[in-house]
Amino acid sequence: MLRTPALIAIAIGALVMTATPAVAAKPPSGVVDALQRDLGITKDQATNRLANEARGNIAAPSLRKRLGDRYAGVWYEGAESALVVGTVDAADTAEITRAGARARVVPRTFAQLTAVKDGLDRIAPPAAVHSWAISPQDNSVVVQASDTAAAQSWIASSGVDASAVRMEQSAERPRLFYDIRGGDAYYTSDGYRCSVGFAARRGTQLGFTSAGHCGAVGITTTGYNRVAQGTFQISSFPGNDYSWVATNSNWTAPGVVNGYSAGILPVRGSAVTQPQGSVCRSGSTTQWHCGTVTALNATVNYPEGTVSGLTRTTVCAEGGDSGGSFISGDQAQGMTSGGSGNCTSGGVTYFQPIGEILSAGGLTLVTAGGTEPPPTGCQGYEETYSGSLTSNQSAYQPNGSYYQATVSGTHAACLDGPNGTDFDVYLQRWNGSTWAVVASATSPNPDETLSFNGTAGYYRYRVHAYSGSGSYTLGLNRP
Repeated sequence: MLRTPALIAIAIGALVMTATPAVAAKPPSGVVDALQRDLGITKDQATNRLANEARGNIAAPSLRKRLGDRYAGVWYEGAESALVVGTVDAADTAEITRAGARARVVPRTFAQLTAVKDGLDRIAPPAAVHSWAISPQDNSVVVQASDTAAAQSWIASSGVDASAVRMEQSAERPRLFYDIRGGDAYYTSDGYRCSVGFAARRGTQLGFTSAGHCGAVGITTTGYNRVAQGTFQISSFPGNDYSWVATNSNWTAPGVVNGYSAGILPVRGSAVTQPQGSVCRSGSTTQWHCGTVTALNATVNYPEGTVSGLTRTTVCAEGGDSGGSFISGDQAQGMTSGGSGNCTSGGVTYFQPIGEILSAGGLTLVTAGGTEPPPTGCQGYEETYSGSLTSNQSAYQPNGSYYQATVSGTHAACLDGPNGTDFDVYLQRWNGSTWAVVASATSPNPDETLSFNGTAGYYRYRVHAYSGSGSYTLGLNRP
């Protein structure tokens, strides 16, 4: 009778193991590459390591059962993860070797080490003790502590066998990590609750976007769990309605939105949804609701002041949802600003597009998987113009000319310059005799945004290469 190799059972004494298939599954290249990089091993070593660990993880429970009260733990050794089995009886060596593992005779059983660990667990540790765990390869319980004297006193008070404990000097300061998730609540030091927009970095500093009206620069925040979280470092309201909170090291960012009833949703970019496109909102008061985009570049006259460049939607919202995520599919759209109505009778909600704060604040959106999305450029603007400049050269847009605004309203621009340069943009208005600058964006970065509320008249944009050369894109909105 012929049998498939993967199904053949091989008896080794009373220990039964299943043979591996004749052809093992090829490990994902991303796993092999990461092991090479992080463990400093070769590709072949990484591949063999994965195969040996797969076999060892299957064999370990059977080996433990077979050795019974003589068992002293299992672990891996070497670049290719050779399986090692501990025992207190040298007579087990031959059997362990026949099973394809290395035998190690040690003085204490795993049960004895577990009893020591359990004894330490029953006594509250001093702050200088950071962690403790069984180390089968050391045949002891290893205690990590910054103050060995305090740790030894704690061990003695537990009544365990101190000879089975090994001390290691440690500089660890273990702490909990909390996830930044769009739509979760946060609380400000001046007494307000708002919602997280999207995780975003400025250089290496992690933080999250939200609404500008949620807090001024310098206001501190605590998270949904009331744990210290961060400080507002960017805030603009009115005129705009965006902010960025720099978070402390207790917070991490998986690049997701809390969709509540919809689950945890990945963020993979920030491509702008066009009018009549679907969009959903997450917030800490009313959680998850959806609707459609009805207008881009809307100007809203709130009692606290006028805000321009907002997107109008049919999605409902209520107090406390401010700052929360607007997302379309897996594409970040912006942060909840304000509106009318509620989630019982329905309503209209406006959001601040995320592209403006990413550009103005020099931020990078954090996406699921930790990868950076492609540059957002100047998407969502009604007109787009392109050109190329050398250092200290200027160009005028649109198309080397000007345009006429027949009504008062908002002029908005987004300049996307080449990386590593300093490009600036100026809005000029004809005053009857010359072109006068009425608004400008001149940060030391390649990308700029500006917004200006002006009367009817003739306008043009000057794009200037302050330093560096290359191609640029200019997005424009007119009144």
